Amino acid sequence: MEDAIPLSGPLPLDEQLCFSLYAATIAINRAYKPVLDRLGITYPQFLVLQTLNEAGDEEGTGRSIGAIAERLALEPSTITPLAKRLEAAGLVTRVRNPADERQVHVRLTETGKARWAETGCLAPLIVARSGMTPERLAALNAEVSALRRGLAAA
Repeated sequence: MEDAIPLSGPLPLDEQLCFSLYAATIAINRAYKPVLDRLGITYPQFLVLQTLNEAGDEEGTGRSIGAIAERLALEPSTITPLAKRLEAAGLVTRVRNPADERQVHVRLTETGKARWAETGCLAPLIVARSGMTPERLAALNAEVSALRRGLAAA
């Protein structure tokens, strides 16, 4: 591990990257909340639906809990209760893999696909609210993604 860069003193809160990222996340979640509330889902549930939608699922097998967790950089134990609540709402089905009973596969139901279509991409909401161009937001996203990858690799 590399040595920390010496500072002359503590940075003010607004100059700390961790706080800026944290506060931006809260602001984004507040912007999304009315849309997600109207659809009856939480932001973490939205992420699971998005992950399942990304999968395409031409074979009808969905994604395993482990694959969803890996995609979202979360633990499987975090995904399992989300999947259970989504199943109770009729948005997904959970099926044990017959080849390996330890694996549970999750896939969108028709209701889940329709709910996803209603939600779709929330990015235009952030573009509109932030006053930033899509290109600037894409560049920011690339920088934050590089930061996340670097921290994960360390």
